[in-house]
Amino acid sequence: MKFEDLLLEIGGFGRFQILILFILCLPRINLPMHFLLHNFLAATPSHHCAIPHQEAFVNLTMEEVLLISIPREPDGTFRSCEMFSQPQFHLLLNSSLQPENNSIIQHCQHGWVYDDSQFTSTISTQWDLVCEQRGLNQATATFFFIGVTMGAVVFGYLSDRFGRKAMLLLSLVCSVIFGMLSAASVSYSMLAILRTLTGVALSGVSLIVLPLGMEWVDIQHRTFSGILTSIFWSIGNMLLAMVAYLVREWHWLLVAVTGPCLLSIVCLWWVPESARWLIANGKVKQAHRHLLRCARMNGRKDFAEDVPLTTYAQRIVLQWQHKKPGGSYSYISLFRTPVLRKISLCSGAVWFGVAFSYYGMSMNLTGFGLNMYLSQFVFGVIEIPAKMIMYVVMNRAGRRQSQAWALILTGLCIGANVIIPKSFTSLRSVVAIMGKGFSEAAFTAVFLYTSELYPTVLRQNGMGYTSFVARLGGALAPLVFLLDEVWRSLPEVTYCGVAVCCGSVAFLLPETLNAHLPEGIEDVE
Repeated sequence: MKFEDLLLEIGGFGRFQILILFILCLPRINLPMHFLLHNFLAATPSHHCAIPHQEAFVNLTMEEVLLISIPREPDGTFRSCEMFSQPQFHLLLNSSLQPENNSIIQHCQHGWVYDDSQFTSTISTQWDLVCEQRGLNQATATFFFIGVTMGAVVFGYLSDRFGRKAMLLLSLVCSVIFGMLSAASVSYSMLAILRTLTGVALSGVSLIVLPLGMEWVDIQHRTFSGILTSIFWSIGNMLLAMVAYLVREWHWLLVAVTGPCLLSIVCLWWVPESARWLIANGKVKQAHRHLLRCARMNGRKDFAEDVPLTTYAQRIVLQWQHKKPGGSYSYISLFRTPVLRKISLCSGAVWFGVAFSYYGMSMNLTGFGLNMYLSQFVFGVIEIPAKMIMYVVMNRAGRRQSQAWALILTGLCIGANVIIPKSFTSLRSVVAIMGKGFSEAAFTAVFLYTSELYPTVLRQNGMGYTSFVARLGGALAPLVFLLDEVWRSLPEVTYCGVAVCCGSVAFLLPETLNAHLPEGIEDVE
């Protein structure tokens, strides 16, 4: 007797499952609103050095004050991080003249003045995270993803130990507490610590929502359930653009994206604990109660009255006690045998490339010629058809080809925008949107493909390991933008190179289309 057989008897995909999935999709919407919040929270508006004793230049226009105080770039724009040590009045007569020596140019001495036409305030303008401090600005996203990485380890263990629902509730409550405290931050250090802790808490939501939903759904509807929960991530992407457009002050923006977690906490009341987990941990009476509720809601009242579900549950407990999968396996087991070692190394590289390029594109909203709010919204919209097309393609062309080409084409789209001149804004935007579509397709593929590559006894370990590598890619992606100080196009070239190389590695993985899922390590070898 398998749990899947029991699900078929009580209704594997009825009103009960649909209600659970939609409630679990609420916290799913909230995830990208935090994961991609850095785009707006830490946005850096155009700025220049603050000019001292500006009241002395009452007869000059603002443009003329800037002209005599701030050196200019070759393209005519004023520099963001440098100023003249003394006013250069001769530039009023001929603005095309360049200073004769660089000794009169110095770094900003009196702070900065920011353009507040787009943002009322961001963490960049609050704590002057520009010029020499620019690295700290990008590091805010890295701290968050480090938190997500740590949270994956913590909540992965806790959800197996204390149950899915309890840990999901804990994770949502902690997300609200740390999110609201982040909004009240009075220093950069306080914000960095609280964003890291928010990442830890939200990692629990990210990790638990999908399995909790899947454990109530029958095999035939798991793919559909996966698409459904995945689409709500894209809806969250679009909502982030709208919320950020309406709320331009960073404190209130944090409150606005954290608030919906409260709704998720309230709605979680109607979600039951996973019956699989309850049975596996010997809590048969609780499982029995939830299974009866499922049967009644799905219109299987005869079954609920006639068949003692406790007998089923007790039989399953006995089976699971005799044969506990994964009991003696660890992460080291992923690298012990030759074929599994190859799968682990290659799938790790693919996951790194997928996450690295996805967050690289998602956090470069201003680099493609579109308004940043419109970019965020369009990037969310394009993900939905990309997911659906990918599921069709994977079932036709196979997992390996789909995974490899989706990631390679992501890299080529990023690379193409290095070559296309900035003046071709429409073409750059189209190529960027295509790249984002391929990037999301690669992410959709890698989840399904990886779960089919690993044997049942090591599947959770395999997913945990690849998830860790992906978080690493997500944490490094924002820091790559700092390479533009070496060469303006170096960040894009890096994202392109990593995506193409990691995509090519996918060709080394075995094809799993229409193949039976491996149960033990010997099936893989």
